[in-house]
Parts: sequence; C-alpha cells; structure tokens
Amino acid sequence: MKKGLLTAFYCLAHFSCWVNAQTGMSGELKTEYILHSSYIRPEDSVKTDSKSDFKRVDLSFNIPLSIKKNEDGKVKSWSLLANGSYAKMSHRNYETQLFPDQMLNAQVGLQHLRPLGRKWNMMMTASVGVYTDLENVDFDDVLGQGGVLFIKNFNPNLALGLGPVLTTAFGVPMIMPWIYFDWKTGNKIKFNINFPEGMEAGYQFTDKFALKAVVGLNGMTIERNKDGKSVLLGYQQITAGLRPEVKINESVSLKLTGGTALLRSFNENERKIKSIFKMKKGEDPRFSSTFYVAVALRWNLP
Repeated sequence: MKKGLLTAFYCLAHFSCWVNAQTGMSGELKTEYILHSSYIRPEDSVKTDSKSDFKRVDLSFNIPLSIKKNEDGKVKSWSLLANGSYAKMSHRNYETQLFPDQMLNAQVGLQHLRPLGRKWNMMMTASVGVYTDLENVDFDDVLGQGGVLFIKNFNPNLALGLGPVLTTAFGVPMIMPWIYFDWKTGNKIKFNINFPEGMEAGYQFTDKFALKAVVGLNGMTIERNKDGKSVLLGYQQITAGLRPEVKINESVSLKLTGGTALLRSFNENERKIKSIFKMKKGEDPRFSSTFYVAVALRWNLP
C-alpha cells in the first residue's frame, strides 16, 4: 500500500472521537522493526543468503481547525492532517545493492467531516507529500492523493463506509476503493476493517486493557530516476499478530504488537497508468517471513 494513501485512512481511527465532538489534537507515534530475513529471487523463487531488515518510525497528527454542531448534535469539522514516515534498511551479502538504504514519506493535507442526514456522514481528505530515498530530492518526488468516504451508522454498534480514493502516485490520476467497517457488541467484542490499511478483532477486558488480533497492510513509495525516466519503487508488507492495548489515562494509550511479517516485497513501475495493468513477467522481489514487533503511543487531547 502507498504510504500517502494511508495518511487519509489514519483519520478513521479517530472517527468516533470526531462524532463525539473532540476538539483537541490527536496523534500517534509508532516504531516498528522487522528482523533480517532472506531475499527471494524473483526469477526462480530461490531463497538466497542475502538478507535485509526493516526499521521505521512514523508520526501522525490530526489537528482540528473548525468544529461546529448542528441542531441535531451532528458534527461538522475541518482539520489538518500531517504525517511523516522514515524507514531504514540494512542489507547483508548482496553482490550489488538492489534496494534503498532509507525511505522518507512526508505529507500534509486537509480532512473534512460533515453529516448527511440522520445516519450518514461524509469524510473527505486531500493531501500532498514528498516520497523519496533522500538521494536526489526534486519536484518529481511530490505526489498527491485524496478521497471521499460515505459512512452509514446503522446503530451505535455498526458503521459501514465506502468511497473512492484518488492518487497521482502513477503520474496520472487513478481511483482505488476505500472500505470501512466497524462493529462491536456492547463494549467488549470489537471488529474493524479499514481497507487497504488492515483489520483487527479484539476483546475489551477492562476499561484500560484490550487484546486484539490484527492484520496490517502497509508500505512506502519512493520516486527515483532510472535510465533518465521517473519511476516509482513501492514497498509493501503484510503483518499479523497480537496487540495488547493499555489505556494509560483518558488521553493516552499504548499499543504493543508482536507477530510475523508474512510478506515483504518491492515492485517498480513507470509513472504511467498502463503500468498498473500490464502483465508481469515474473514475481516481485520479496523476502521470507520473519518476526515483527511494533510499539505505538496514541493521544487524544480534549
């Protein structure tokens, strides 16, 4: 998944807070580490002695700019979105360097939430950012994206959202689906899908402790010059594991995740819409499964 798109999806983690008219800044600081694992050659799917790891720190903010309530108590808001993600990889036993040592994705944008009748809400986001390997930063590293999500609240325990996301990551605008599903039984069992970010299912043991099973889809994108052409190198990862969440106080919570990096891969495309649909000649470069761990601190100021 493109990291720029995930900036927009991050705000859904705070959707219930917005519906309840949260007026303060919210944010999350997250660090993650994937141990060294073997590089699998795409031409013959052989696991080699070459190995790479992955370390990343991610900082996201949602800053309210304007919040109003209508006569029914529904919230209409504007907020500023900001996200920065820096990753570093170390490589062993490669004859030639195949992958970048570092990647930076940083973007800023706007989010707008407004009610559409009694049960519907609409969320819109638009952002622009820099996606680079830090070797040669120029205007080609600037990409934009945006999305519209229509969310229906069937009842206090069930919400479903669907809408399009527009991205210019391939040089011309393209549309991707945005899907959101949130269900809970009272205050104990909770289930959430936020595609293409991931899904989670958990149990709230107490007001301060919850345990969740999670699957995460994440990644980063960098622009670089190859043979005089601007190309995009995309990194994708799929992780799965258990996540205990501890509520430190009314504003701060801590999340610890341990599990497996099921898939890590790279793909390279020209910045043309046809590159999305062309048939691949072989598999993408990828890595074997290995251990994954992450720590995140989230805050919601009143």
